[in-house]
Amino acid sequence: MAIAYREWREGDDLALLEIWGGPETVQAGQFRGTLAPSGNAPWRRCIVAEDVVDGVAIPVAAAVVHEASLHPERLWAYIEVARDHRRSGIGSTLLTMLRHEAAQSPSGVSKLRCKVEPGTPGAAFAEAAGLVPIQRSRLVVVDPAPLKLPVFGDGSESAATDQVEDLATGSVELSDVVGRYYTAVHDWDSPGELSVGTVQRLFLDDLSGAHGAIVLRAPKASAFGHGIAASRKGRLEGFAISYAQAMPGTDADGSGAAGPAEPTDVFLGHEPKLGADEARAAVRDLLALIAYQHPVMLELDDAMTALRAVVEPLLDSGKARVQGSETLVVSDPS
Repeated sequence: MAIAYREWREGDDLALLEIWGGPETVQAGQFRGTLAPSGNAPWRRCIVAEDVVDGVAIPVAAAVVHEASLHPERLWAYIEVARDHRRSGIGSTLLTMLRHEAAQSPSGVSKLRCKVEPGTPGAAFAEAAGLVPIQRSRLVVVDPAPLKLPVFGDGSESAATDQVEDLATGSVELSDVVGRYYTAVHDWDSPGELSVGTVQRLFLDDLSGAHGAIVLRAPKASAFGHGIAASRKGRLEGFAISYAQAMPGTDADGSGAAGPAEPTDVFLGHEPKLGADEARAAVRDLLALIAYQHPVMLELDDAMTALRAVVEPLLDSGKARVQGSETLVVSDPS
């Protein structure tokens, strides 16, 4: 076996797809989309390994390293080798080449990170390469009516209306809380400075798929002393952003054929300045409301302590379930 290495060229994706077949994991499917010609805006270096047989070069592996505008303190890296060419040193050689390229990144950042699924060859390779887990993420589907509905204030409709509000996704108030929450639960891999515009683009505008938002507010009296007394609204304590999908009970083409309701993808979070008990209460109340009639799907990182405290008992009781496999973010040690 004679292996040669070169830069990525147009058409390599199709050639490699014939050799690789379908992605072995969700993470592989996502990272294949980052394989592209090397460039500097944004900075990316992509390498292909070819097996040369009788003078014919056949791509069998590829690797990429690139900078990220979000979470800029590490570089994303990915390596994939055809099944019949593994354990031959190709992956290790590609990793060495990626590290050489990373040492010359314009940002000066050289630490690598990747996403793997536990128990897979990719996870084993990452461990052998010295990458260590820095976060675990799960997709969790919460079944309908998992929690008792909350009672707000005196239990009246007006009290509930004061605290639960449909809020426009363009709201600056919502953008502020979402951005600070995202930063707080990603202190293990800082997203950097998030402007209101960036938060809008990532989580709240039409291109993000955001469909609507429900927020939970503290009682009105809490507005005093928070600089928003004129609005007479309580401070925003929690949010649930839903993302567009087919309506429950319809099939993929929207024909209306009967079928089980698909879970709605929801980003659920809280004001990061809340105490632990307040944060859990806010998340619990919102989850009880949004999952009362239809299932919802949440991305649950271990760093989301308030959400974990609410959702993990539901997993234990069978009222929620993990969708697919876990994802580990692995990184060069600090």
